[in-house]
Amino acid sequence: MPKSGKKFAAARAAVPERPHTIEEAVPLMQKVKFAKFDETVELALRLGVDPKHADQMVRGTVVLPHGLGKSKKVLAIAGGDKQKEAADAGADHIGGEEMVEKIQGGFMDFDAVVATPDMMRAVGKLGKVLGPRGLMPNPKTGTVTMDIAKAVREIKAGKVEFRVDKTGIIHAPLGKVSFPPQSLIENAHALVDSIVKAKPAAAKGKYLKSVTMSSTMGPGITIDTTHVTETVKH
Repeated sequence: MPKSGKKFAAARAAVPERPHTIEEAVPLMQKVKFAKFDETVELALRLGVDPKHADQMVRGTVVLPHGLGKSKKVLAIAGGDKQKEAADAGADHIGGEEMVEKIQGGFMDFDAVVATPDMMRAVGKLGKVLGPRGLMPNPKTGTVTMDIAKAVREIKAGKVEFRVDKTGIIHAPLGKVSFPPQSLIENAHALVDSIVKAKPAAAKGKYLKSVTMSSTMGPGITIDTTHVTETVKH
């Protein structure tokens, strides 16, 4: 499609080849956008870690102050009173062990799963189904908890889970191109702060090797990592 190729080339040519602060990058990205749909804005962070070593794995969650612009469908697997708590908090699908069977039968109409600890023996059967999709509940990310109402509310509010991939990169969404610039700037700072705070003790050398912001179809904009880490320290 040469047409979109020309548009991308024009957008890329409009991005100066130098590092930008987050405050500079957001309006620049919005200015050079050319897609006709409301694109997702992402950050890609290349970290100075070796994910093959368990003590250098970087993962965690952050509730973005301005959400993602889309409410996720949340499935809660719990029993008794906890089902009512999940319903009151806004869970879209709620059930106990019968929900595990339903998922094994092919039901996948959800974007996130939370569960109470007592249900994990049954939920464990879904490892091969939910694991590859990044949907398996995990105590480290707050999706296996007795406070299931809080877990549901946080996901609905725009909680983002981040995890370094095998190449040492974290890809995470910030919101939509149509967001006000300040909302994307604050979301970006919240995400970067959380990833910097999740730095493993075993990580040596430079932690944030490179940070790039982009929209779904747009060119990457290099973020000044020195500026980012100094902002986090303050």
